[in-house]
Amino acid sequence: MWYEILFRVLSIINYAILILIAIPLLIQILYVAFSFVKKKTYPKSEVKGRIAFLIPAYNEEDVIYDTVKSVIDKQNYPRDKFDVFVVADNCTDRTAELAEKAGAIVLIHNDPDPAHHMALYPLKYGIDHIINLTENPYDLVIHLDADNHINADFASLMNDAYQSGVEFARPYEGALNATQNFYTKACSLFYAFDSRFGSRVRERLHLSAHVDGSGATMSVALLKRTHGYDAETVADDAEYSLNRMIEGVKGHFVEDAIVYQDSPSTFKDTAARNRRIGNGVMHLMKSRAGEMIKTFFKTGNFSLLEMLSMYMLNFLNVIIAIWLPLYYVYHFLYLGFAAYGTMELTLYSPEFYKSLLWGTIIVGAAILVALFIFFGYIQALILVITDYKKLGAEKRSQLLSAVFLFPAFLIVYAVTLCRGAVSKPKKWQKIKRNVPNNNV
Repeated sequence: MWYEILFRVLSIINYAILILIAIPLLIQILYVAFSFVKKKTYPKSEVKGRIAFLIPAYNEEDVIYDTVKSVIDKQNYPRDKFDVFVVADNCTDRTAELAEKAGAIVLIHNDPDPAHHMALYPLKYGIDHIINLTENPYDLVIHLDADNHINADFASLMNDAYQSGVEFARPYEGALNATQNFYTKACSLFYAFDSRFGSRVRERLHLSAHVDGSGATMSVALLKRTHGYDAETVADDAEYSLNRMIEGVKGHFVEDAIVYQDSPSTFKDTAARNRRIGNGVMHLMKSRAGEMIKTFFKTGNFSLLEMLSMYMLNFLNVIIAIWLPLYYVYHFLYLGFAAYGTMELTLYSPEFYKSLLWGTIIVGAAILVALFIFFGYIQALILVITDYKKLGAEKRSQLLSAVFLFPAFLIVYAVTLCRGAVSKPKKWQKIKRNVPNNNV
């Protein structure tokens, strides 16, 4: 009967989708399995390059003074070898005044085009300014967000990597407010996954790091070769990293350099951040996936396939959130009627469908439990045990509650990324800051 044929066709399609979903999940399992390999370190250098910290800021008067002051006062690096630049982008508050008071070099960027109201454009403006300076030129540009703090050895560690030949690098991503509430704990754990697991293993396997967040470090020589910051989309950091990977420039992971970020503290803030990420990465994947595959076959650069598999998770979130629920409602309804109803069958007997129904329930439940245990508990527990200080906690017990509730957060994460993947990006808006007083 036609409905039996339809069931078989949809089952085959579902098997293919499950295989696609399994590829990045298996890679993540491998990353966790090998995450205890020795981290990469760089020899201490006596040569100190000149560093420009660059902070694009839109109405950030609440946090910009503390951020700039923290960088200037707390770095274990010669003060005459680094400066902090703040690009005040279309600001209507005291961002520029407070940044200058804290010791930053302030660049004013006013762009009336609504389409340019995103971090990309002040970042481009600041980089162009820095790399074109002829008096006391800089060697490195380190991009920070307006709420970021960094550990005291950040500049020194990035300089050590640079003096060892690294032109492009990312740090470990920690959190300023990891222990504030459940959302900040869960977000802090999630964003640390790629640092503790993915980035460390990529570095040891000689794959390129994903340099797509706060603390991204670029040599001025590299930026000059790329004619500045050659990104064009809302996912500018991921795009710049991908451009370098396609060109064969390897991104590195400097694990002991830590950038502490403000994690979202409410569902609304978590959803808003994930929507931006989901939209940007989805656009990048749709526009560049073919180029990534083509370049892989030309160069044999496995970093491109690895990055593509990670980007696939964003696309697969849409499938997971839409296809899987709809398909399995249909799947169980069909099997239920075929096994226990009065449906006319020509291809298989009711006993076959009865066996398939219970087999699907048992196998599906086992897979879901295993995924929840591994991705929901084991990864989070490892992070809490090994990296709680990098995450911004003083005690492991401060983060344990997030471990038990982490599977629920992953569901929220997948759904909000899916929403972002199918929506349009919004302009750069002021973000609610939740950073408590701290001594990071």
